[in-house]
Parts: sequence; C-alpha cells; structure tokens
Amino acid sequence: MDNRMTSTPNAQSARPMRKRGIERYKLLLDATERLLEEHGDEDISLAQIAEAADVPLASVYHFFPNRNAAFVALALRFNEEIYQLSIQPLTDPEPQTWQELLDMKHARAAAFQNSRPAALRLFLGAGVSVAVRNADFGGNARIARSRERMFEAYFHMPYVPNFARHLEVGGAAMDGVWALSYGKHGTITEEFRKEATGVAITYLRRFLPEYLPRKPLTQKAIDRIYISLDEMRDNPFAEE
Repeated sequence: MDNRMTSTPNAQSARPMRKRGIERYKLLLDATERLLEEHGDEDISLAQIAEAADVPLASVYHFFPNRNAAFVALALRFNEEIYQLSIQPLTDPEPQTWQELLDMKHARAAAFQNSRPAALRLFLGAGVSVAVRNADFGGNARIARSRERMFEAYFHMPYVPNFARHLEVGGAAMDGVWALSYGKHGTITEEFRKEATGVAITYLRRFLPEYLPRKPLTQKAIDRIYISLDEMRDNPFAEE
C-alpha cells in the first residue's frame, strides 16, 4: 500500500501539529469510529467521544467544535484509506478487460467498507450530513482521476473527453446501489455489489468500446496513478 499520504490534520490543512497532538487526534478518530460501529451518528456526543478515548472533554473541543466535525474528520481518514486501496495495481491476475478491472476494484472497495461498519454508516446511511457527503464527493473525484490513469496503465485508450468525470458519475451510480443494499441489509451484499458494478459498466459503455487492447503494465505507469491532495487542490477540474 502506498503510504505517501497519512491521515492527520496536516493532510487537510497547513496548521502544524506536534507529535503528541497527532497521536491524540488519531486516538479521537479511533474512538469515534468505535462509537459509530454501534450507534447512529445522532446518538453520539463529544462527551461520549472523550469518554471512549479516555481523554478530557476539553481535548476533544480542541480538535472538534461539534460532533459533525469529528464525523467529517473520520470520513476524510476513510477517504484516504479507500484511495490508497483504489490505486493498488491489480496483479496475479491482471485484468484482461476494462469490465474486469472495474469488477475487481469494486469488489475490493466493497470488502473494505463491509469490514468497517462506521464507514458504511458514514457514507451510505440515511442520516449522512452535507459536510460528510461533500468529503465523500471529494474522495470520489480523486479516485476517478486516478482510475483514469489506471485505465491508461492497462489498456490502449481511445481519446474520451472528460473521462475522469464519466468515471466519477459511474462511481456515484455504484454508490447509490450500495446505499440501497445498506438500507435493506446493513451491508453491501455480493448480489448488490455485482448489480452496482453492472450499472457502472453499462453507463461507461456510452463512452468506451466493448473491447480495449491490453498493453504491458510498467512501473512508470503504476507510479503515475497516484494523485496527491495538493494536485487535486491545484487542479480540481483538470482533464487529462
């Protein structure tokens, strides 16, 4: 897994933080995640986060003015973990079709979220806040930009205008089906996971031919898949 970006406040802001502060910040996010695994977000208070983390309430207020700020911070940490998973190259076996690439990537992403109940609740639950949703959108846009480069790493690609945006739309459609699965079953079932991938593939067939020729996977192409947060901030609407 690529560890070029860590999930600390410095990853999202320019404010420096000492090592002790970073450790406490991570401790609070761990506590928030544990609480979300068992309770709805509306049932969680900053006092509960402080108790679960075994720190004074004043320490929680130092980082989070309200519980939603803690949920957004946790969502950003999940975004980074999901992003790092999304850019891992697919080997042993390598996908031979673009449809297979998506299926393999979506299966890994679903398995990750199913293994983290708090992520399911944050991103797919009925009470998702606007701020958390916006954080999710930002993470999805970054994944789409890298997914475009992953396609280019594995396949001889035709020119597709706004391809990253199309990948983002396909991902949003997939998320909608996942949310339906979570609402019905409390998890992303394999049946709904396959349905969601099928929806994304059907949408992308509007822009891609059914068959894309494979090309040899190189380390240079793999390294290019990674997109930093700085690059996203500097070029939020870049088309490549």
